[in-house]
Amino acid sequence: MNPIALQIGSLKIYWYGIIISSAIIIATLLAMGEAKRQKLDPDHILNLVLVAVPAAFVGARLYYVVFEWERYAGNWLEIVAVWHGGLAIHGGLLGGLLAGIFYIRKRKLSFWQLADIAAPSIILGQAIGRWGNFFNQEAHGGVVSQEFIGRFPQFIQDGMFIQGQYYHPTFLYESLWNLSVFLFLLWYRQKPVKHRGRVFFAYLALYSLGRFFIEGLRTDSLMLGPFRIAQLVSLSLILVAVIGFQYIRRQEAKV
Repeated sequence: MNPIALQIGSLKIYWYGIIISSAIIIATLLAMGEAKRQKLDPDHILNLVLVAVPAAFVGARLYYVVFEWERYAGNWLEIVAVWHGGLAIHGGLLGGLLAGIFYIRKRKLSFWQLADIAAPSIILGQAIGRWGNFFNQEAHGGVVSQEFIGRFPQFIQDGMFIQGQYYHPTFLYESLWNLSVFLFLLWYRQKPVKHRGRVFFAYLALYSLGRFFIEGLRTDSLMLGPFRIAQLVSLSLILVAVIGFQYIRRQEAKV
């Protein structure tokens, strides 16, 4: 599996970058369409993307580097080599969220309206972005038999054949789960609601539920002692979502 899509002289264009860029563009167009449908200026989506995406990349990289510090200590150039992989989605979500809140407060917009607009776009972007892991041959699970991997298309088999062994295509499991969540959120946000935030909390809960179980199959998890950090964060986000839904229900009951 060659992670380089195109090379012009010394310039290398990686599949990872192409896929992530495509995910951002598609997600942005989707969110702009929904903003327009809700009679919100789509330029706010573009502005949010310009603010949140760089912050998300920085957050994703810093999050990963912090928990893999022994690997990066003293190797400063490798810290910025994101094309080699090493972006933690939870760090990206945190960085993007903080930058988004800054923009929303400055423009005096509704956080919950924009959160509900953005949630399906974010999960779709995550579904697409996982294919960058495929080309980098990372974010996979443990060793599996040839009989097991034979159930998958040939190109998946070829991509998961690493150093003489086949591995669980966990990137594919998560991509398909995220795509399912995306389709559910598209349906869910059509339901009439009295208070915003339901779509965003549904995103947090469903994405985290899938991530919790898929993370248990991976071999490259960031660890905190004996615990997988992504699983701890996923449980925390599910709890946040449950509390958020309860709060919305109480608010609706008062109406």
